[in-house]
Amino acid sequence: MDIKRTITECGDLIVKLNGDFDALSVAEIRPDFEAITAEVQQQIILDLRQVGFIDSSGIGAIVFLYKRLKAEGRGLELTGARGQPKQLLELLRIHQVISIR
Repeated sequence: MDIKRTITECGDLIVKLNGDFDALSVAEIRPDFEAITAEVQQQIILDLRQVGFIDSSGIGAIVFLYKRLKAEGRGLELTGARGQPKQLLELLRIHQVISIR
């Protein structure tokens, strides 16, 4: 999985993921997710446009990131989810807790 980071003018961090978000990729990017929470003090926007598949490990990583940010009084937003990732996020009702655009 490839990760690209961009900081917006207002200080939010956009994290673009590219590839399948499964158990193997979660193991690779967990240190990145931990580092991301320390990088900025604003909201994090997780861009899922280039994610074609997500499994329970990917969902777990998103929930981990959300809980960590929420504990610090910060927010997480998901954007660009489509296809199977969007269906799974809706099926698990993640969209009722985490903002998805």
